[in-house]
Formats: sequence, structure tokens, C-alpha cells
Amino acid sequence: MNLNKILTAVLLVASLFLAFRLYRGVQGTIEEKVLIQTTEDAIINRLKLIREAEVVFQEANKRYTSNWDSLINFMENGRVPNIQRREEIKQVGYGQEEVKVFFDTLGFTPAKDKIFKKNFTLNASENGVFMGFKIKLGDRVLKNQKAYLIKVGDKIQDPPFQEQGTVTALASIPNGTEIKKGQVLVKFWDYTYDPKIDIKKLAEVPGRDDGLKFDISVGKVDKNGVLVQVIQVQDPKPINPSRKESNDAKNRKPLHFGSKTEVTTSGNWESQ
Repeated sequence: MNLNKILTAVLLVASLFLAFRLYRGVQGTIEEKVLIQTTEDAIINRLKLIREAEVVFQEANKRYTSNWDSLINFMENGRVPNIQRREEIKQVGYGQEEVKVFFDTLGFTPAKDKIFKKNFTLNASENGVFMGFKIKLGDRVLKNQKAYLIKVGDKIQDPPFQEQGTVTALASIPNGTEIKKGQVLVKFWDYTYDPKIDIKKLAEVPGRDDGLKFDISVGKVDKNGVLVQVIQVQDPKPINPSRKESNDAKNRKPLHFGSKTEVTTSGNWESQ
């Protein structure tokens, strides 16, 4: 083998090595970005669930909790009162009225249902003549699926569902009956969060194997002389190197919802 062939072989090997290093560098960067995005999506979903649980806990107990065990126990075993507000108006003099406000408890809803499920209604889209449902009780319906038939003038319309879910009630309306815009026709529900989630691991940050928990802080701030509750839940060790506590941009700080100094439960990902 002469010198030219040797040099050609060496250069070929070197070129292939450099090309492989370049490919691995680019591929590694892509894989890292995918990992960061996937992990942050999971963290955001967990923060949304924790936020909903805290809001419902506050509704039932008139306060937030920073105790994970208390929050988890509430999610599994707690109940939330169904409150109805009503007013009684009494004439107490010429042109004067006395208004009394009452709050009645109409049973209870399991906290888990309140947190994980969302109820929807489908209302009549127009004034018209009802021509029948295209679904039945117990059906699992999809977004944009046709729900019912209505005759408006000379035209037949079939409005769709705007959400997906399971049908729990259909209005008792005979075909050919006049209906009004906004009239409730269908009631249905769907899970807002994955019901199979292990609630006992609620506090753990997704994407980690060391059991790291979210930082949680509950307190009160003075707003015009009134003490108001505040809460903040935050990822303590962001996987994304650009998310630093010192970052001036709020939406680039560690993923969190709420605030220690402001009355809000907004998540900083919602301003991205």
C-alpha cells in the first residue's frame, strides 16, 4: 500500500469519526430538549392537579394546607358540601326592604369527584323546534359529535358537542316542541385529570427517581387591612437549566403556581 492510499484511508476514518461526533452532538441536543419538554409537561399537569385539590380543600375547609398527608387524605376520603344560596325579601316599611341571605347545604360530593371530574351542559343553540337527540343516555360523546336536531325556520341544524364526556341526563322534550336558546338539553361529565394517578405520590416531582417533593408554602398577606390566604407550590430543582430562581422573567422561573406575596393561584407556565 503506497502513501497516498494510507493517507486516503486515514482521512476517511477521521471524516467518519468527526461526522459521527457531530451527529451524536446534534442528536444528544435534540434528545435533551425532548426530555426537558416531556418532563416539564408532566410537572405542569401535576401542578394543575395539586392546584385543583388545594382549591377544593379551601372550599371545604376555608383554608389551604401545606401538609401533603392532609391534602392526600382529603382527596381520598374528604367530602365537599353542596351549598345553595337563597334570598328572602321582606317589606319593612314604605319603599324599604329587608334582604336575608341563607346558605343551605344540599348534600355532599366526594372530594375526589369534585377534583377529578367536571360537569358540562349542552344548551340549545337557537330558538326553534326540537327534532330529537342523536345520542342516548350513557353514551360516551366526543367533541364536535352531533348532539341533536333543531328546526330553525326552514332549515334543520344539528349542533355539536363542544366537550367530550359521558351523558348523564337528557331533557324530557317531545319531538316538535318549541325550545328556547340557552335551554339545557344534555348534561354530561368527563375526567379532568387521570383517575388512575397514584394519589399517594401527589407531592413527588415527576421525572425523578429520588422522591423529590414540590416545595409548598401557605400563608396570609394583608390586603387593605384584611388578611387573605395565599399559597405557592414550586418545582425545587428544575430540569431546564434556563429556569433559575434569579431569572427576571416570571415565566422562566421554576415552574410553580400561586405566590407568597400576591393573592393568585395562576401558574407561571400560563403566561408563556
